Amino acid sequence: MNKRYITIVALLCTTIVFAQNNLKVKVTHADTKEPLVAATLSVVPLKKDGISDSAGLVTFQNLPAGKYQLAVSYVGFAERQVSVVIPFNGSVLEIELEPEEEEEEEVIVQSTRTSRTIKNVPTRVETIELEEIDEKSNMRPANVSMLLHESTGIQVQQTSATSGNASIRIQGLDGRYTQLLKDGFPSFGNFASGLSVLEIPPLDLKQVEIIKGPVSPLFGGGAIAGVVNFISKTPKEKAEHSIVLNQSNIGQTNLGYFSAKKNKKTGYTFLGLVNNQKPFDEDKDDFTEVPESFEFTLHPKLFIYPNEKTTFILGNSFTKGKRTGGDVQVIKGRGDSFHRYFEENNTVRNITTLEVQQKINAQKSLTVKQSFSLFDRHIEIPGYHFDGISYNSFTDIAYLVNLAGHSIVAGGNIVYDNFNEKPTSIADRDNKNFTAGVYIQDTWDASEIIKLESGLRFDWTKYSNSIFSNSELFVLPRISLLVKYNSKLSSRIGAGMGYKVPTLFTERTETIQYRDVAQLADVRSEKSYGGTADLNFKTKIGHDFDFSFNNMFFYTWIDQPLVLQGSGFPGYSFVNAADPVQSKGFETNAKFIYKHNFKLFLGYTFTDAKAKYQVGNQVLPLVPKHKFNSALIYEKHEFLKLGLEGYYTSQQFLYNGFRTDDYWEFGFMAEKLWEKFSVYINFENFTDTKQNKFKRVANEPHSNPSFDDIWTHTEGFVINGGIKIKL
Repeated sequence: MNKRYITIVALLCTTIVFAQNNLKVKVTHADTKEPLVAATLSVVPLKKDGISDSAGLVTFQNLPAGKYQLAVSYVGFAERQVSVVIPFNGSVLEIELEPEEEEEEEVIVQSTRTSRTIKNVPTRVETIELEEIDEKSNMRPANVSMLLHESTGIQVQQTSATSGNASIRIQGLDGRYTQLLKDGFPSFGNFASGLSVLEIPPLDLKQVEIIKGPVSPLFGGGAIAGVVNFISKTPKEKAEHSIVLNQSNIGQTNLGYFSAKKNKKTGYTFLGLVNNQKPFDEDKDDFTEVPESFEFTLHPKLFIYPNEKTTFILGNSFTKGKRTGGDVQVIKGRGDSFHRYFEENNTVRNITTLEVQQKINAQKSLTVKQSFSLFDRHIEIPGYHFDGISYNSFTDIAYLVNLAGHSIVAGGNIVYDNFNEKPTSIADRDNKNFTAGVYIQDTWDASEIIKLESGLRFDWTKYSNSIFSNSELFVLPRISLLVKYNSKLSSRIGAGMGYKVPTLFTERTETIQYRDVAQLADVRSEKSYGGTADLNFKTKIGHDFDFSFNNMFFYTWIDQPLVLQGSGFPGYSFVNAADPVQSKGFETNAKFIYKHNFKLFLGYTFTDAKAKYQVGNQVLPLVPKHKFNSALIYEKHEFLKLGLEGYYTSQQFLYNGFRTDDYWEFGFMAEKLWEKFSVYINFENFTDTKQNKFKRVANEPHSNPSFDDIWTHTEGFVINGGIKIKL
């Protein structure tokens, strides 16, 4: 009887002990207090694991008494380790996880002048980060043309069959409406825009910032369609030395070197790049699909830190190049009366910059920028040559004050641009532009949910030449609103006005080497208004998938657009059209990430761009209504990268009214990484899509050909590979 009693008591005690040694844990979002589903929990020394349910709960049973470490992890959140004593004195152990800022949210945006993180900027800014720049430079290390290739709403448009020149179009608008900046300096406008995309190397870039829509209140004239700001690397205490050597099957060789180091009082960066391209005739018609070229760039920068609050940055970028396209026999020195056509471009570009950054105190800072640039270009074709040089000066002073809930930037700038055409048989086409402006911008953190950015700019500009002079005053308001509905859903809406000073140098005049283009007379600046509105959503799907979605609507109206008229006999001239150019549409982007290793990017752009001044078909030439892009990437950090890309482009209208075919193109890239070096290979356009499959680009007569507008690849399937070394 006593033994039976003792046994019953022992069983009851055991039951009580085990009941007390159960542990119920609830995992929640630290900000929203919402339960986190499928969080992983582990009682470390006991190797007991659990997954939280739909209520964020997980229960551990039959835990021995003692003190343990409980590890809690969830994708996208900072991992925590919590000490817990068993038996636990409570019903539920609540653990809050802090969201781990995604890489894109840690990005500091420079183009809005407030140096905020991208998640807190009301203006919609897209960024291309260092990792993606590194991947894209594998495809084309000579210049930045591939960096923007897969971005929705952006079109890198080749404008010349012989020189290979290209421009950047945003939302279907002509390249002259997109302002290109390097570290905030506008050194690529007007005449200097020629070959600019081909002369900006990617090797020293750490970030590219893209603002779509009217941003003239921030950057002045020219930023009607948007701004692309190429941000350079800055030196760090740990020295950086990198070398890239690239070779392609179409005869291009690239050798680049970048170095950077920061000391206590000084620092430096240095970029050196040499590009050599042999003439490439893919379809064997004796005309180059890729011109012969040789270019080199030297770009040293000196950083001086006299104290903790002051930084001086002095830089000089020098690029010299020669490009010769046309008849291969002429390029090889075997020209005759039949083989006689060529186009030769010789360029020199020098940009000197000075930037002073002064932190006055924790709330106030002053930034002063000054640049001087020179662009000299000589173009020669049979029976004609063009020789011109432009000088540009840019001065900007910006004062930033951070108050309670406000970041206020006030400043002013002066821009001077002087183009001189060297003596020719054509009438004088020299011209000058002078602009003085003041601006103010306020970024207001109304609450954690609502942030508002408003700005106003006054610009006075005068443009003149030997037969014509005009001055105009522009008042340019701008407003942007960011609403964070919750941790998953946000939206931005913005609107503003803009303008573009008249210029002879556009995509159309570039294709005819500026031949027979008359001096500007009786023209006015193009004026615009427009806006964008987007919706951004991100969430987790289960434990391993991250999903984000963005949809942006855009609208731009350009009043009194500058239009090239004439057929070359007797000549061409620019006039302001009575009716506007209108561009509207939307962009959609989706991103799936699986366990941080697999990434799928999908994008679609719908563009309805029309020139209302045209009779009949009003669709803007070389603007596809539908574009689709996709990229599937696998990456094992510091070990292997694989990428498969696919792009669809719908039909386009050419300037002669001809309607092109639609087409697909695909590419594949692989890179193997070691500690100090990596090797890569890239198969661009491996389905061999090219324009001459549809129609020849060069038209008869052979001795004096005309060339079709370029609307897809001309060179076909390209293989390139190389090695990158980090010292």
